Amino acid sequence: MNNNTTSTQSKAPLRGLGVLEVAILNVKAGLSADFEKAFSEAQKIISSMEGYISHQLQKCVEVEDKYILLVNWKTLEAHTEGFRGSAEYQDWKKLLHHFYDPFPTVEHFEMVEGCKA
Repeated sequence: MNNNTTSTQSKAPLRGLGVLEVAILNVKAGLSADFEKAFSEAQKIISSMEGYISHQLQKCVEVEDKYILLVNWKTLEAHTEGFRGSAEYQDWKKLLHHFYDPFPTVEHFEMVEGCKA
């Protein structure tokens, strides 16, 4: 077996703990208050989606107008196919995407066995 190959198939999350979506959000200068207000509305959308578990939006202490969004999903597909493929995602985009510069990179993580407090 070649260990240098990558698979496009998602693996099942470790022991049903789900998948963590991580996005660093750089908001255009001076628009943080408007972004936070819009996010307050947008979180109602994401929290209603199938496969959603929880989320956090945190503001960076060192860098103004920078946030991290952490979303727990039951599976990778709940985010990448379910949410992103939904009509509700279009509403999410309208509320939030115009605030970002540059547009965020979104990555997904799973729990490392034996490394949970």
